[in-house]
Amino acid sequence: MLTERQLRILQVIVDDFIQTAQPIGSRAISNKQDVAYSAATIRNDMAELEQLGLIEKTHTSSGRIPSEKGYRFYVDHLLTPFHLSRQDTSAIKQTFSTNIRQMEEVVQQSAALLSELTNYTSIILGPELLETKLKHIQILTLSDFSAVMILVTDTGHVEHKSFRIPDGMDHAEMEKVVNILNDRLAGVPLMMVPGRLKSEVQELLKQHTVHFDTMFAYLRSFMETEQPLKLYFGGKTNILMQPDFQDLNKLRSLYTMIEEEGETIARLLKGEQNGLHVSIGTENKLSAMQDCSFVTASYTADGIHMGTVALLGPTRMEYSRVMSLMHVLTNKLTSAYQDWQK
Repeated sequence: MLTERQLRILQVIVDDFIQTAQPIGSRAISNKQDVAYSAATIRNDMAELEQLGLIEKTHTSSGRIPSEKGYRFYVDHLLTPFHLSRQDTSAIKQTFSTNIRQMEEVVQQSAALLSELTNYTSIILGPELLETKLKHIQILTLSDFSAVMILVTDTGHVEHKSFRIPDGMDHAEMEKVVNILNDRLAGVPLMMVPGRLKSEVQELLKQHTVHFDTMFAYLRSFMETEQPLKLYFGGKTNILMQPDFQDLNKLRSLYTMIEEEGETIARLLKGEQNGLHVSIGTENKLSAMQDCSFVTASYTADGIHMGTVALLGPTRMEYSRVMSLMHVLTNKLTSAYQDWQK
């Protein structure tokens, strides 16, 4: 259990290293205006923090820097709320102030903005078929027992799936299903269809059709198919320009991962849970990222998970500011998706 003084000293060490990328010693800490401890007292506490594995020595200085364990403790216990500057909030507001005609452009601009504000590499995972909308749905009877459901998009793409006609379902009831689907789903972006199916279509089918349960199950299995995903990058080389990355082999593997392992990164982001998460150093699954911190946050629309925003930076990351930026940006993306589909 750390004392209040040790917590304060650890916080100063991490905050200072994040800003300067330089090790700090006990005398430099004691000279800070908001630190009221002597250099000798600080030195003793630093020795204990080092024993606990929260800070470590470097080869080139007598000062100390945070360890990976120290960063984790800092993120979990010592972060204070960060109020974004007027400049940050203005830049975000400007990005989302224009009328949304193409969501893909908004996502690309968001990735560029995030990398510009942080000097880290931003990655946004989103649906590939952002602009594709459902044009109409048909049901064609093949026999007394089977039919095929056909979905046509505004780009001319056609999907179809055969199904068994529920016992006792006649042509009139099938026509009701088609009318409800086209009335509620025509013109809706494909990525929004599963949400609309649940929020609007489900209750109408229940009210107007006898074979509601069976038909709704067919519709869900047909329309909740997995959408292809796409990565949007911002500041691909930003991470490589950080002073933390001097080892050429590590730089090379990091650059290769960013340039060539899009599918791997997409799978990694796809597996992220809702909410905001921070992975530090060796907590990252990809070996090329094990000297980095990776912050992810999800965004939604109509309660459906739409994608993930991520920032790749050094472990010496401005965690509090980054997490505030991610929170605001994902909320803006969620609002933008909801406004765009109206």
